[in-house]
Amino acid sequence: MSAVSTRLLSRLKLRHLTLLTRIAPGDSLTRVAESMGVSQPAATKALAEIEDLFGGPLFVRTARGLRPTPLGELALVRARHMLQDIDHWAVEMEALRGGHAAHLHVGAIPFISARVLVPTIERLYARHRITVHLERATTDQLLQSLRAHALDCVIGRASVMIGMDELRHEVLYPQRPALIANPRLARRMARRAPDWRELAEMNWILPTPATPIGNMVSELFTRAGVRPPSPRVQTYSTDVIAMLMRDDDSLVSIVPEDIALDLARGGGVVMVPWHFDWTLPPISLIRRRRDVALEAEERFADILREVCRETVGAAAPRDQSGGNDKDDRLKPAATGAAKRERTMSDS
Repeated sequence: MSAVSTRLLSRLKLRHLTLLTRIAPGDSLTRVAESMGVSQPAATKALAEIEDLFGGPLFVRTARGLRPTPLGELALVRARHMLQDIDHWAVEMEALRGGHAAHLHVGAIPFISARVLVPTIERLYARHRITVHLERATTDQLLQSLRAHALDCVIGRASVMIGMDELRHEVLYPQRPALIANPRLARRMARRAPDWRELAEMNWILPTPATPIGNMVSELFTRAGVRPPSPRVQTYSTDVIAMLMRDDDSLVSIVPEDIALDLARGGGVVMVPWHFDWTLPPISLIRRRRDVALEAEERFADILREVCRETVGAAAPRDQSGGNDKDDRLKPAATGAAKRERTMSDS
């Protein structure tokens, strides 16, 4: 252990970490002291102790409040991580006192089927008595929580992991896109050849362009020489998609095929019998790089792989709308004005 590590272990206290995490850019020590329920001199003394411990100023005092130095930025990030780990430690101790073996904080994007999540969570508890807190959000939001130590692992799309060297991932399964609609609209669409220009004029439900699916849909229309649709509703919520489509036969959307099958079980949504010749970024298990493996996380990963092998990959029925059974493939035209006029055709 280095001399710096020894000094930190012997002198760094939880009140120092708490003080650091309470200081926001522009704050004054007076406000920070009030939020902590201590006097301003006590907060000033604690900050001086921390700066002495770190060997340099962590904040610059300005007329507009405190501003972190580069050393201060590092201290703030590490303090948040350490307090988050302590919070997880407390939750795990409560789990043990309650008769459970451990507790995991897991993030999953909305387009992960309950047919994957539910048996994974059930088997994890049945076999190892490990409980789970499940958080749903987009991959970029979940990765922020993962990097901040608020989550132990994430089930999402690793395609957004650019510049995140402290994370690692493994591919679990691919996802194919499916066009979905109200049964009445799906039957009408099934009787004719697909057309990108016609699709662009329809009423869409899509995730935001910042998500992998939203971005890919925009790119597909652009490559086809067609202006991307302006969605009527932007959402990632499968419940909202299902309820809107059940009562409105003008709406269409693109979701992963396994999610389309889940929605179709409710009866108000079906897949249009066209399929795309492109794939979505695969679903991955994303974790922080650890010097020592977290046993509960390893057990979760083992069961998740098992469930994915059992559940995902079955071929989806191509026609649930009562229409024809043509194998229509949707892909943007490569080049040429004539191809742009009709960018989707029967194969």
